[in-house]
Amino acid sequence: MSKNLVIVESPAKVKTIKKFLGSNYEVAASQGHVRDLPKSSLGIDIENDYEPKYITIRGKGDLVADLRKLVKKADKVYLATDPDREGEAISWHLYHILKLENKPTYRITFNEITKNAVKESLKNPREIDMDLVDAQQTRRILDRMVGYRISPVLWAKVKRGLSAGRVQSIALRIICDREKEIGEFIPEEYWSLEALFNVDGEKKPITAKYYGTEKGKAELKSEKQVNEIIDAVKKTKYSVKDITVGERVRKAPLPFTTSTLQQEASKVLNFSTSKTMRLAQQLYEGVEIKGEGTVGLISYLRTDSTRVSDEAERMAHDFIAEHYSDKYQGSKQPAASSAKKIQDAHEAIRPTDINRAPSELKDQLSRDLLRLYTLIWKRFLASRMAPAKYETTNVKISAGEHIFTVAAGRCIFDGFMSVYTSEEDKELENALTGAISKDSKLKLKELDPKQHFTQPPAHYTEASLVRALEEKGIGRPSTYAPTITTIIARRYVAKEGKNLFATELGNAVNDIMVDAFPTIVDENFTANLETLLDGVENGEVKWKTIVQNFYPDLDDAVKAAEKELEKVKIEDELSDEICEECGRRMVIKYGPHGKFLACPGFPECRFTKPFFEKIGVSCPKCGKDIVMRMSKKGRRYYGCIGYPECDFVSWDKPVEEKCPKCGSYMVEKGKYKLCSNKECGYKTASKED
Repeated sequence: MSKNLVIVESPAKVKTIKKFLGSNYEVAASQGHVRDLPKSSLGIDIENDYEPKYITIRGKGDLVADLRKLVKKADKVYLATDPDREGEAISWHLYHILKLENKPTYRITFNEITKNAVKESLKNPREIDMDLVDAQQTRRILDRMVGYRISPVLWAKVKRGLSAGRVQSIALRIICDREKEIGEFIPEEYWSLEALFNVDGEKKPITAKYYGTEKGKAELKSEKQVNEIIDAVKKTKYSVKDITVGERVRKAPLPFTTSTLQQEASKVLNFSTSKTMRLAQQLYEGVEIKGEGTVGLISYLRTDSTRVSDEAERMAHDFIAEHYSDKYQGSKQPAASSAKKIQDAHEAIRPTDINRAPSELKDQLSRDLLRLYTLIWKRFLASRMAPAKYETTNVKISAGEHIFTVAAGRCIFDGFMSVYTSEEDKELENALTGAISKDSKLKLKELDPKQHFTQPPAHYTEASLVRALEEKGIGRPSTYAPTITTIIARRYVAKEGKNLFATELGNAVNDIMVDAFPTIVDENFTANLETLLDGVENGEVKWKTIVQNFYPDLDDAVKAAEKELEKVKIEDELSDEICEECGRRMVIKYGPHGKFLACPGFPECRFTKPFFEKIGVSCPKCGKDIVMRMSKKGRRYYGCIGYPECDFVSWDKPVEEKCPKCGSYMVEKGKYKLCSNKECGYKTASKED
């Protein structure tokens, strides 16, 4: 019996796929990339036509040796890495490092880890797509050139440990530009005027907004202008001038792409982009389901496409027919057109089986996995359903020459909204109470003028930054989460609540990049590079042509920056701690393992001590400060700063208030504050909630 070897990327997939294929197949994992450019040098031979120098990644030697043994035993090898540029490149690297030139070797891809998808891929093997490989190779080389040439400039001019990146630097610039815009914003005054009218025969008054006059809409700029209108309308009669009844259709949403999933998970579930991708990866690779074993619950998570397979369409159609009615069936959705198809090789993100409803998985998934799966499941089902319909009513009320308007909407068919609603959908519902006609008699009850000021643009959140990067055509789905993680980890950007703020360090780095490397942080240039990479993927552009045109300009800019840029001094953040050896006020430094306290008198005084982040709560045992700590496994917990003299610890964040029932300390737990004494059981909603 012949033996076939299937190589996937993630060890999590091995067990699932092995179960589908049986004893004739051996399944092994490469655990991601096996070859890469060396960390110790640029790794690109500039003199030899920009040829990359690949080496085996440190620590992967034993794994490669094991894979070579499996290859020797196999009659055929199937490279089943992920269905994107990165996956294609990993297959190519495996082909070379495992010396598969003389072994029957095939490339297979599947968009979901299900029995049908995996078996179908084995029926349709192909060769490695070198255009895809070259597109990934070009991106990797460009990113390496930017990082390895510009980062040393930042070390010399600002401080060691900083980094620049092709996508990272443009993301930082977008945030810095927004912060500058907010800082320079000058509020402008404006007013609104609402009128409450009693309608004959109706108990509740209706609220109308000031529109303007017959000549058109008026902008209310001052209190004087508003008072003149109030004086005029108080003296006049009110009548219904016009009533327009119409219908508004709200189309079903498209299924998720990577970026829209990240945005919606941030808004609805309050997940960071990195958390969303981590959980989605688990749902894609497989989760243990009772009676079924490990099952892949969603399709591939890195995609720009909103297309859906015919099989998934049929499955959704049958599900809607069984659980709803024919009027809820949507017409086949056209995929959203995009000029930039960076990763349009596969489908939208969807459940692998629409019949596997979230309610059935409630006891089998962790809370966060279930919440994300539910979001994906509902969005996909809604995308295959009929539009919602609203009856809209617009009423014009005349007050002399002035006009007030009332706009209302009433849902007459919920369609997809029976499954999935967003904040925008909820805002559409604003029905008029009771009947109003042209003959209705109106009596003014109250005029309500309000002063307002224009607001600056909002700070970027992770969700809105992802949206901005996507709209500008910068990066690709798989880069958004690591890019945001990097700029936060480098302390270029601070995250407070959901908002992202540029730090002093981030502004300094951005100023250098804008001054010395304007092309790298130019949105149009970066977006154009993505288009060129698409050209490589489609076989229209030679990858070395892009690199040959890019590097000389970068080299010139780096040499000029090394000569002309002045050194920037970033002051360390002062702490309240005093150096125990020399009495100076200690500063907060950042090392490989996070923050620590150091004496500013270095190198004369080398005293350092751990930095503990106080949470503003006193220890219930000894009264000293409680600080946040990390366990050896990276789990956050809270303990007394007086350890080891005081041994107080808590996995949940303590709060200052005491339990009114038993006097024990309270802790935060999700939306609630709970008594730490489990026998007491006292619980109260948090103030925020």
